Amino acid sequence: MNSTIEKSLKLVRENQIEWLDLQFTDLPGRLHHITIPAKELTEESFKTGFGKLDGSSIRGFTTIYESDMVLRPVPETTALLPWNKGVARVLNQVFWGAGRGRFERDPRGVAEAAETFQEQRGLKSYFGPELEFFLFDKVEIDVSTPSSGTGYKIKAREAPWEKTGNFLIRFKEGYYPAPPVDQLMDVRLEIVETLTKFFGFEIEATHHEVATAGQGEIDFRFSTLVDTADKVQTLKYVGKNVAANKGLVMTFMPKPMFGDNGTGMHTHFSLWTADGSKNLMYDPSDEYAELSQTGRYVVGGLLHHARALSAIVSPTTNSYRRLIPGFEAPVYLAWSKGNRSAVIRVPSYYRGMEVAKRIEYRAPDPSTNPYLAFSAILMAALDGVNKKMDPGDPVDENIYHLTPERRKQLDIRELPRSLDEALDELESDLEFLKPVFNSSILDTYISMKRDEARAVAQYPHPVEMYYYLDS
Repeated sequence: MNSTIEKSLKLVRENQIEWLDLQFTDLPGRLHHITIPAKELTEESFKTGFGKLDGSSIRGFTTIYESDMVLRPVPETTALLPWNKGVARVLNQVFWGAGRGRFERDPRGVAEAAETFQEQRGLKSYFGPELEFFLFDKVEIDVSTPSSGTGYKIKAREAPWEKTGNFLIRFKEGYYPAPPVDQLMDVRLEIVETLTKFFGFEIEATHHEVATAGQGEIDFRFSTLVDTADKVQTLKYVGKNVAANKGLVMTFMPKPMFGDNGTGMHTHFSLWTADGSKNLMYDPSDEYAELSQTGRYVVGGLLHHARALSAIVSPTTNSYRRLIPGFEAPVYLAWSKGNRSAVIRVPSYYRGMEVAKRIEYRAPDPSTNPYLAFSAILMAALDGVNKKMDPGDPVDENIYHLTPERRKQLDIRELPRSLDEALDELESDLEFLKPVFNSSILDTYISMKRDEARAVAQYPHPVEMYYYLDS
């Protein structure tokens, strides 16, 4: 018996698990589940899967006339659910019914294909995302008929107009304040303790973030592509459940609050030999940032494809409310050693540490589908290496403060200003993705995101009432 299958079955048996939660990810990146009796989990069921899925009811999947689909458990993702005694969860691959093979629009399948693609070239990549989020006491949403408009109200524990006891987080001073100013340390610690004890995470840090009202971040140790994407989905799942059990709302929406920092998912990336013996992006003789020529080609590939990547790593209309100057979000396509106004920076906290040499791609936000995002980042990086794309000179200036003439002189382009613009870029720059992204998933993804942008555009915005009601 496969050792991971044996370990999964042992976990279920020894903990007297009665129910098994089969979880999978749809095309936009949301987690879904169905719960079955745990006794149905056998060595054979890991091979045959469970015919439990109506694919026509899942966004981005299939049609009503070919809806029978199979969920096949991934044994190493089996874990106990501490808030549901007697229940375990397992992530799943998605297959067509009737023995037709792997479903081509299963996001996890794309990530698996990306890992295979790099392995065939003697390579291995590592990803380390920093997940930011907001914790709110209450969110009220009013999405009524189109004629009545759309509105929402947020009650935030640490909002600037509400003192928490005798303490107040002032505007732009939410980064690293100690308790009792930081009112959410207990919630974050419960989340990371749950991730560590029940889901095998190695947590590196958790802290309050810059935004005034309840913004936090959780960082876990880097890992391989598919495993990291699995961990992103798990972190969001665990965080939302812990928050809900405390009467809070956890959101990974990129920009829920006007006038304050948004929520990003800065993603650290490094490229190694397949056996893990050499970091191909490290060169101790490089005086600027110990970044090798291969590392520079990685940066070149990401910069070259960054506008197309935006449609995947910044995938919502709300993402582009975050990507504006003044809130530590990237806008300009440049790279630098420690410059957080550039879309790519090369962290340089230490010298002489091969394991630590990587780049940080700052455009992604956590509303993305991590399986698609990490795969697309890898393919852009490999395209840069394959075609020896020169990233140009680093920019060690505050790019937000440069004049348009100076940015033009430095050949600094901008990220797209909207989801529609990003989708236009993706449609014109698809070839680098095609070795692992099939046409079915690309066409469906673009169509789905066009529909989202079109739907949002139909609703009058509350601020439009302020500006134009007296027209």
